Amino acid sequence: MRDLATELLQWHTAGKSYAVATVIGVTGSAPRPPGAALAVDAEGAVIGSISGGCVEGAVYELCREVLRTGQSMRETFGYSDEDAFAVGLTCGGELEVFIQAITPDEHGTIRAILQSTEAVALVRDLNTGAATALGTWWTLGAIFDEVIVAEARAMLDTGSTGLRVVGCGAGERTIFVESYVPAPRMIVFGAIDFAAAVTRIGRFLGYHVTVCDARPVFATRARFPDADEIVVEWPDRYLARTPVDSRTVLCVLTHDAKFDIPLLEVALRLPVAYVGAMGSRRTHADRHARLRAVGVSEAELAQLHSPIGLDLGGRTAEETAVAVAAEIVAVRRGGSTQPLTTSDGPIHRDLVPAW
Repeated sequence: MRDLATELLQWHTAGKSYAVATVIGVTGSAPRPPGAALAVDAEGAVIGSISGGCVEGAVYELCREVLRTGQSMRETFGYSDEDAFAVGLTCGGELEVFIQAITPDEHGTIRAILQSTEAVALVRDLNTGAATALGTWWTLGAIFDEVIVAEARAMLDTGSTGLRVVGCGAGERTIFVESYVPAPRMIVFGAIDFAAAVTRIGRFLGYHVTVCDARPVFATRARFPDADEIVVEWPDRYLARTPVDSRTVLCVLTHDAKFDIPLLEVALRLPVAYVGAMGSRRTHADRHARLRAVGVSEAELAQLHSPIGLDLGGRTAEETAVAVAAEIVAVRRGGSTQPLTTSDGPIHRDLVPAW
């Protein structure tokens, strides 16, 4: 729902009621993940998407019905072999959708989710439609028992979104928890022309992008209008003090040993998702030799993606940025980097159980 924040907050300001349809379950090769949302206001305006077009028309009508009756509903959409033109998913997957009306009385709870700058979760009781916004140390909205709150906080701690059945017997409740955590960080070192293109595509992929360079004449807002943050500091010193986590990606584009070596000595010992460094094959070989000389181990060197990016044959800054982004996505999602035409396995690997 957070990707609809701008429009939903405008609806709140106007005091509108609306219905929101949220994907709460996915089976097989469904096009959108749990948490994807579509909203319809009382005038029939629609924002968002839950299936990329396959079942939007049917869900739109269900939203109108929920607005009319005030009664929440759950609906499942799948592929019909008997009637390929029936309302369903042409990709062969299955979506379970929960549709609920949101009145002005509930805007406060939703607004807390949409505007929070910290980790936050929206918790819905699918039996009653009651909802609460939940942070690490606070709650707002419906009052849930401590078992539900504990389960939701455990999911928020790991950034998980999904269904949970809590309790048993008459006290059993099915809840849906949508966790929202701050955007992962991309730190781009080196205020060069390639960095501007990488910054743009990093923002497109949903990263909070920081550009860092020790040279104030190059690290400017005018040169990097798409960056969330611009830091003028020696790269290794900045990296040693700034927060990173297992989702952080580091793009070393400085292409200068006096910056690269101390920076990579720090970077390769951090628990981050990706470290890539720009340079030619010759630069790469020299960089490895210098890093070994300062005590970087072979295991640490194995974490370095250098030369940075996939081999797409590109030459421009924008084409290079696409190659870098493609490698980051492949590392993050476990992609083979091969054309889909060369394989016949599932397209969305993360939807297939690992066991």
